[in-house]
Amino acid sequence: MGSTSRRAPPAPASKPADDPAPQPQSAPPPQPQSAPPAAAETLDAIAARKLRALDGRRLRRHLIVTERRGAAAARRNGRDLISFSCNDYLGLAHHPAVVEAAIEATRRYGAGAGASRLVTGNHPLYEELERRLADLKGAEAAVVFGSGYLANTGTIAALVGAQDLILTDELSHSCIAAGAALSRARVLAFRHNDAEAAGGLLERYRGEHRHCLIVTEGVFSMDGDLAPLPELARLAARHAAWLMTDDAHALGVVGGGRGSKHAHGETIDVPLQMGTLSKAVGAYGGYVCASTKVAEWLRNRARTLVYSTGLPPGVVAAASAALRLIDARPELATEPVRRAALFVDTLVDRLRPMTPERSGAALPRSVRSAIVPLVVGSAERALTLAEALERRGFLVVAIRPPTVPSGTARLRFAFSAEHDEDDVLRLAEAVAQCLTSRGAVG
Repeated sequence: MGSTSRRAPPAPASKPADDPAPQPQSAPPPQPQSAPPAAAETLDAIAARKLRALDGRRLRRHLIVTERRGAAAARRNGRDLISFSCNDYLGLAHHPAVVEAAIEATRRYGAGAGASRLVTGNHPLYEELERRLADLKGAEAAVVFGSGYLANTGTIAALVGAQDLILTDELSHSCIAAGAALSRARVLAFRHNDAEAAGGLLERYRGEHRHCLIVTEGVFSMDGDLAPLPELARLAARHAAWLMTDDAHALGVVGGGRGSKHAHGETIDVPLQMGTLSKAVGAYGGYVCASTKVAEWLRNRARTLVYSTGLPPGVVAAASAALRLIDARPELATEPVRRAALFVDTLVDRLRPMTPERSGAALPRSVRSAIVPLVVGSAERALTLAEALERRGFLVVAIRPPTVPSGTARLRFAFSAEHDEDDVLRLAEAVAQCLTSRGAVG
């Protein structure tokens, strides 16, 4: 089936998923101490050795101070650049109404929430935000978390346990894998966007487990393609499974801005719609839209919600203001995809005389989101190409393993409604020049 199986280590004793958090155990009786090895590496030595290994494979990352000046502009290393690496797909992070909402809420309620939402951190602004999210996504209720990573890890671990099965697309985001590992469920990965492979795994393994969760990204963050949600939803119904989508890169961009569930021209049953407030919404945080009962369960048992301080009031107010704009202007969601398609069409036309082997790069066959990957193979080549584009005035960050599989390092272009079409055309021309000039890309 082209799948991989990943089981968490067996628990000392199984527990129902609704058990409270485990209590600390008594310390074991003291044991005779042995001296540490004389030649044990220091922590700094271990870190230095591992960093050298990353350097040797061109996989070391660095934090670079970058001043964002809207969704399409950035200043880095003293240079003004046109950015095609930001996930602010609608340009709302700098929208005057969004900024003003954050300022006003901060003045009224303070800079921080002060405690977990279940203590005193559930300030008055949360109610409007969760209502707007549920309405936009077509769900009964919503639960807002501190981030998308926290939403995925907390939700998955709260809903399934050691007796259950999780099926996930092999290219799903790291936080889905982290949540699956925390759940201690059996985890099987199916080939990317291959519903038939997922169906084969369900036929073979579903009967061995109490519950089953199918998890996929709605729009894949590094590839820009959409998951086959209609087929996965039918599989979930046939095998008594629950379907969960990660809409981090779908909300505000596909399905008229409502996300991947609404992007396929048919009614799809997706009982768990997760997403973020940090991309098209332009603020920060994560959420899960679900039924009223499931939402209430998450408020009680999702540890990443229960044990995390609430979001700052200004952030929550900014997200609500952005959702009002998305809801009022559904046509805005078409702009990032239109610019992405313009880029691909122009670049393909410019590279038409070249064979794929000669260009050494691969583009997607179709554009359905704001994300366009240009797969170039090695990390070295991706970095060199990114540097060549930066010299031409464009910020496009190289994406390397382990974010993407080995041998598929790429440039990831992210398009915003704020991008000027002339800049998109100039970018396509610059990429074509880099790919056709040996001196530019090595």
